[in-house]
Amino acid sequence: MSVKMDAKKREQFIQVIYAVGGSLVYALGVNLIIIPMGLYSGGFMGIAQLSRTLIVSVLHVPVPAGVDLAGLIYFIVNIPLFYMGLRIMGKGFAIKTLLTVGIQSLFLVMVPIPAAPIIEDYLTACIIGGIVAGTGTGLVLRGRSSGGGQDIIGLCCAKKYPNFSVGKINIIMNIFVYGICLFLFNIEIVIYSLIFATVSALAIDRVHIQNINTSVMIFTKKQGISKAIMEQTGRGVTNWDGEGAYTNKTSYILFVMISKYEVGQIKQIVHSIDPHAFMIFTEGCSVEGNFEKRL
Repeated sequence: MSVKMDAKKREQFIQVIYAVGGSLVYALGVNLIIIPMGLYSGGFMGIAQLSRTLIVSVLHVPVPAGVDLAGLIYFIVNIPLFYMGLRIMGKGFAIKTLLTVGIQSLFLVMVPIPAAPIIEDYLTACIIGGIVAGTGTGLVLRGRSSGGGQDIIGLCCAKKYPNFSVGKINIIMNIFVYGICLFLFNIEIVIYSLIFATVSALAIDRVHIQNINTSVMIFTKKQGISKAIMEQTGRGVTNWDGEGAYTNKTSYILFVMISKYEVGQIKQIVHSIDPHAFMIFTEGCSVEGNFEKRL
């Protein structure tokens, strides 16, 4: 019992590290690379940045130098979305998301915005900034939390509709934000901002491994692996009886569909029973039917 509790605490600690670290990485990517170039993020952060521009540049509300008001605005616009996350994803997710958005908003306010761009080339800034910010968001999602905004919407949609991903929802939300930008800024800013958002969305889907379906085929000569997988992961397993072509000995073939983040757990289960088992992992499978997407 104590071993299980220790494993659970360790997993929770790792999730916190992912959420806090991912929030900091995201803030660094946006504040140090994107904002100095005059570019805009997509989704709800883009809405927060547009609101900041309205408040500072149009209404001329005084803001301390180097402080980005968008972080505070971003937290406020997320409040209605917490209720959606609570209803669809559960209380634990909603609480972690609330804390993560608060931490992320704090980082966005605290990380200083350079007076001069660190990367002066627009395309380079878009690519590097997109990778950094997308990786940060992906790490937050990997910690089973959310950075708020379209991430909450994306996770809720992905839970209800298996073919949805957070990255795809980001792209859809960006169409709305950059449509507004077209009326406010020159088309060059909009195009480069869109490149940044697209690279960021791709990075999110690569780092957010819970979103990657993985099929596993296991070849073993020992029994008990199917039962252990079902008991410890809750995943269904399909069994076949086979025979080694060279040895003519009975072999068991197991098939299970999992999320990529469960790969380590499957390996541990299999190796604890049969250290010599042969396993094949295939990522990026399209799944239809009764498959639980654990986000």
